[in-house]
Amino acid sequence: MSEGSIGSSVDARIAEHREQLSPTERRVAAVVLDQPELVAFGTVARVAEMAEASGASVVRLAARLGYSGFTDLQAAVQRAIGQQLRPAAERIQLSATHRRPDLVARTLQADLDNVEQTLRAVTPKDFDQATSLLAVRSRPVRILAGDAMAGLGAQLAAGLALLRPDVAVVEGSDVAVARQLAALSRDTNPVLVAIDLRRYERWVVQHARRAARAGADVIAITDSVLSPLAAVATVSFTVRAEGAGPFDSLVGALSLTNALVSGVAGRLRRNATPRLAAVEDAWRATNALLDP
Repeated sequence: MSEGSIGSSVDARIAEHREQLSPTERRVAAVVLDQPELVAFGTVARVAEMAEASGASVVRLAARLGYSGFTDLQAAVQRAIGQQLRPAAERIQLSATHRRPDLVARTLQADLDNVEQTLRAVTPKDFDQATSLLAVRSRPVRILAGDAMAGLGAQLAAGLALLRPDVAVVEGSDVAVARQLAALSRDTNPVLVAIDLRRYERWVVQHARRAARAGADVIAITDSVLSPLAAVATVSFTVRAEGAGPFDSLVGALSLTNALVSGVAGRLRRNATPRLAAVEDAWRATNALLDP
């Protein structure tokens, strides 16, 4: 299950130094992102153990990120997760007072946290850049999503396609995906939205990398600043996907895509309005919908 963002400051520092991190430092950074409570209230030795690294590597990562030492990094993580502690305490209390915890209540709390933390992690700069890229009607938009994220990708494509032309989901075999992406030459200046969470599907990452090398602007929707999709993205969004059960929750990611579609609609208001009106006219003309 994915933990999502622990706070814009710590996340941003790790993202900024991502390419300079050694493999060992990346493992330590992954612990910082995935297990912030351990970092906030644990020891250097415990973090090192979880990262399969040395204590010196933990201290080196802190210094590389611009902190004066592990204690300074620890304090930053504590500040970042401070707002999360009360909901966690409430969940613990709920479990303590009921022999069988209310799964519906836990799902409610988990998804509220997912939405809040996902959207709070979105910076105005990244949101403006992404919606600006998606709103250029002359640039084809393609959606590339892992199997578990296919429904989310389809929903995003459907929303964008109501607002602008040339939006499609890229899907099929490796051969089919490669053919569809190859048809978008550098001259078309395409935008690729790549969506996946751990464990990342190899084909999604490979095609996103290939598209980026070919000149596409990649918008990544993923679960970590250390994600291989974030590494090739023009702009990247980190979603929280913690589930109350054994599987990831996509509610936070869905809220993010809803926000992106709304942002594009705002940018394309003049062109999108007659386009939507034409769609409504077509639906009425074919009696496609059963209105009450």
